[in-house]
Amino acid sequence: MKNSLFILLPLFITVSIATSFAQEPGRPRYYYAVPLANPPKVFEVDVCVYGATPGGVSAAVQASRMGKRALLIEFGRHVGGMTASGLSDTDGGEPGITGGISAEFYKRLGQRRGFRPSVAETTFRLLLEENRVPVLFEHRLKSVEKSAGRITEVAFENGNRVRAKMYIDATYEGDLLALAGISFTVGREGNARYGESVNGVIFGPKDNFDLPVDPYVIPGDPQSGLLPGISADPVGPVGFGDHRVQAYNFRMWLMRSNHGARPWPKPAHYDPHRYALLLRYLAAGNRHLELHEGDNNNHHLFNGAFSTDLVGGNYLWPTADYATRGKIYQDHVTYQQGLMFFLANDEHVPEEIRAQVRSFGPANNEFLDTGGWPHQLYVREGRRMVSDYVMTERNGTGEIVAEDPVALASYQMDSHNTTRIVLNGKVSNEGQVYEQLKYPVPLSYRAIIPRKPECENLLVVFAVSASHIGLSTLRMEPVLMITGQSAATAACLAIDEGVSVQNLSYPKLRARLIADGQILEAPVDFRSPAIK
Repeated sequence: MKNSLFILLPLFITVSIATSFAQEPGRPRYYYAVPLANPPKVFEVDVCVYGATPGGVSAAVQASRMGKRALLIEFGRHVGGMTASGLSDTDGGEPGITGGISAEFYKRLGQRRGFRPSVAETTFRLLLEENRVPVLFEHRLKSVEKSAGRITEVAFENGNRVRAKMYIDATYEGDLLALAGISFTVGREGNARYGESVNGVIFGPKDNFDLPVDPYVIPGDPQSGLLPGISADPVGPVGFGDHRVQAYNFRMWLMRSNHGARPWPKPAHYDPHRYALLLRYLAAGNRHLELHEGDNNNHHLFNGAFSTDLVGGNYLWPTADYATRGKIYQDHVTYQQGLMFFLANDEHVPEEIRAQVRSFGPANNEFLDTGGWPHQLYVREGRRMVSDYVMTERNGTGEIVAEDPVALASYQMDSHNTTRIVLNGKVSNEGQVYEQLKYPVPLSYRAIIPRKPECENLLVVFAVSASHIGLSTLRMEPVLMITGQSAATAACLAIDEGVSVQNLSYPKLRARLIADGQILEAPVDFRSPAIK
């Protein structure tokens, strides 16, 4: 089986992708029909990694380097997750605390910020090819079989199955852990749950309306209804938990129009009324726009108040089935493409704004299969495992320090807005948090493994055991790569020792991580731009 997997590597990378491209080129999509495997195959490996995010790639590469038969499986048709889909203004990857495969990746790129998405994906692919890691693209999870507390087989919608000794969930959503019956949560805990202060309902000063804006269709008349994008659902008291999830968007990769940018696409279901609130904000006086070549995030539009973040449009995503996610994905495409088309062309938008937006457009040399639009939706948060150790705000403040670190995080604890409501008769966003760290945060090994009764051969690299705000510093892409390598190291050592991931000796794991270049303790005088 090992030899056959390696022989099939080029086939999986070229045939699977080419088949999909032929269906409908130029359109970003999440879920689409994939032919059944003919005939269905059963793959037997040592380590099965599901999710070709940066953490999934580093996990598969590390497992292979440790002499194990590794198989990387991806829902879609690309590798590299957000790092290969526009997020190159990389947070949380400072050299002083970033080691191992993560540091190797950025060294190959030659830069930690400003790299092209296509170059990032090419670099990930080269890492996989050089380490002879086979990749199965367009494989959607269908079911998980377990016996005696261990995953024995994972089945996919196309009929293929994988049997492995160890499994790693590297998805942004925690899809594998959910099918495996692992405890998880979604949304925000109340501050009282873990003794936190910025987890639940919160009205942050940033990414909010800095000028008063009337929320009603007819100004001053609540009976006329709310403008689109404003929720009538009340939020709880400050500090209370709820089901809400911080907003998603696409990290647009832009080029100047005079350098050959594509024109802003007009989505099929474009509705200019969707941006009526933005017109109100413009009329109130906010004209702040900071588009530039390369990576553009939510705050580049109007200080993040009304931006590319589709606030409130993603609550169902973490636990939704694939078809429902497909609809949510397309709504995000329609909203964000429509927003940019509106700003560039609508006659109600001030001409100076229109001219500025028209001076940019999607790059003509990126995301060629999706018309210049990023293929990966920025899922900032999905499910979060609930295990024996939960990373919280108290880890971020340094009040609690994990004694069994497998990664270090250095970016601030942050959350994008979760909803937009009426507050004191004016529009207000809710959910934004930016809390600086005092020192890098060690991620506990116990936070990447389930409780032992739930599963003994699964590790998690993004949807780790953390509160909403506790996850916020751990979710950065460099940290995801570091965690992926550590998870794979633990998986391989557990195979060698014949033990569960819970019974693996941490001192033995720590020694191997350090030997492989991982950094588990920050220098005493370490400071980064994100730490003040």
